[in-house]
Amino acid sequence: MQRLISLRSKSNSLKSLFNTLKSPQKHSISPYWSFHQSWSLVASKGCFNRVFPYGLWPSWAKMRNFDKNQGFVRRFSSEAQRESIEYDVVIVGAGPAGLSAAIRLKQLCSEKGVDLSVCVVEKGPEVGAHILSGNVFEPRALDELLPHWKEEEAPINVPVSSDKFWFLTKDRAFSLPCPFDNKGNYVISLSQLVRWMGIKAEEFGVEIYPGFAASEIVYDANDSVVGIGTNDMGIAKDGSKKDTFQRGVELKGRVTLLAEGCRGSLSEKLIKKYKLREKGHAQHQTYALGIKEVWEIDESKHKPGAVLHTIGWPLDQKTYGGSFLYHMKDRQVSIGLVVTLNYRNPYLNPYEEFQKFKHHPAIRPLLEGGTVIQYGARTLNEGGIQSIPYPVFPGGAIIGCSAGFLNVPKIKGTHTAMKSGMLAAEAAFGSLREGTSLKSYWETLGSSWIWDELYRARNYRPAFEYGVIPGMAISALEHYILKGRSPFTLKHGKPDHEATNAARLHSPIEYPKPDGVFSFDVPTSLHRSNTNHDHDQPAHLRLKDPKIPETLNLPEYAGPESRYCPARVYEYVSDENSQLKLQINAQNCLHCKACDIKDPKQNIEWTVPEGGGGPGYSVM
Repeated sequence: MQRLISLRSKSNSLKSLFNTLKSPQKHSISPYWSFHQSWSLVASKGCFNRVFPYGLWPSWAKMRNFDKNQGFVRRFSSEAQRESIEYDVVIVGAGPAGLSAAIRLKQLCSEKGVDLSVCVVEKGPEVGAHILSGNVFEPRALDELLPHWKEEEAPINVPVSSDKFWFLTKDRAFSLPCPFDNKGNYVISLSQLVRWMGIKAEEFGVEIYPGFAASEIVYDANDSVVGIGTNDMGIAKDGSKKDTFQRGVELKGRVTLLAEGCRGSLSEKLIKKYKLREKGHAQHQTYALGIKEVWEIDESKHKPGAVLHTIGWPLDQKTYGGSFLYHMKDRQVSIGLVVTLNYRNPYLNPYEEFQKFKHHPAIRPLLEGGTVIQYGARTLNEGGIQSIPYPVFPGGAIIGCSAGFLNVPKIKGTHTAMKSGMLAAEAAFGSLREGTSLKSYWETLGSSWIWDELYRARNYRPAFEYGVIPGMAISALEHYILKGRSPFTLKHGKPDHEATNAARLHSPIEYPKPDGVFSFDVPTSLHRSNTNHDHDQPAHLRLKDPKIPETLNLPEYAGPESRYCPARVYEYVSDENSQLKLQINAQNCLHCKACDIKDPKQNIEWTVPEGGGGPGYSVM
């Protein structure tokens, strides 16, 4: 499907010019192609009809000034001074938190009879393209935000029908009492829900710009945040400007909300710059890596709404993690493995552990005769309430998983992320229209059901610092006896990157070769992720010290980056002198952020690539 662009000079409202159909089709063409092919027509005629793939030229066009009599009156330019566009509120990230904030802001505008301009910038080629989650969805926040979501045909239509919890050994599955209360919840595709939310946000008047990567924070003279800058596009790998070069754009906002998801690159910079973790008396964040596939299985085996979680095998007794298997609609099942990134053995390979898991005698029969539709991976915050930084900075706030509102024992963070976005929107509205402080966001968080929920869940994740069996025992005590009212709060152990042991303390792990039926090699899986980057661009994965991989990571830790990355971005290859050197295949990147978290010396810095690059999820 394509998106019909009809540039007719009707009003100065950018959104009225592009009230067009959206398509989930992923493109692999640079946005500059359509811009250079078409700009002369726009400039000379002012208006014309033409069909473009969704996410290409119109994303640029929406951001330009438009005169109702003359058409576009400002051109793109390659001059050094980048253009600046002003809004009341700028939101980075079109995920559940960012879109909830945008919708809530517009709802408040409608309720109070005022108008605030709200824009959302999204690095994915379209809304939902970079969204990956389990996902058993708790609709609590959505009930508050859009109470008529059922009538408005939200893609939430598979209620949980059964809920099981197994402990796995290599050959057996033992049923345990299920600690998850999923009654009233739904099995969904979060990427599809986010697309629907994007449509709703636009109906409220939110301007959404997919294909733009927010690469830097814009500050004023007082060191307050006044917006973000998108990265320059059309730069070659060697740093030279290609014919398609375009300067980035400044999106300035009176309030800036960061909803980048787990380990957001801009959020992390602001947390350090303003010492927000210290200000909130928070511990370090701890993370896990989730690896997921969506399969289409035989109809006779499909049980819509069936939910299964496991713990134990294939992970060792010192490594916390578990699997999930959710029956969606249309004979589809989500299957995945979550591995905490504080694992100790540098030889552990989360991707290979997942491939091994699918061969378990209790799992394999379900997948027999099925086919894989999509593959992806993403990190998730597991630090809980102990690790939430003070989320307000001068000029804005951090919302959603960028701050870390995941409820670990529930294995859910979408509803809390959405609620945080709504609370931040209310604080931003009060700041802009009523003169109140953005600090009210922090105050309302503390009195909200988010805080109550996370406080009760605070001891589950750190309990597993003592091992899987002790962790299960402490978790059972918390869940069934103390019910979250413990007189103590456990602390997290070492940061994930410090938890990795030296290779000499462990033996290499021999993983079986993929059979191409249940288990697959990385290139095959990457193809199913629809990952796409322009190869001729500067690497967005940067080494602070290029010598560390060969002088430290390889001899001391056996090159762990070649294993913790689920996309084979990092490979040690022999040079002309038969010496192993680290090769970075940045084009493979799934934007999971595991490298930014797990590298032993924090030598890898994840930055945004050109907008529109990365995975292209549709059912994740």
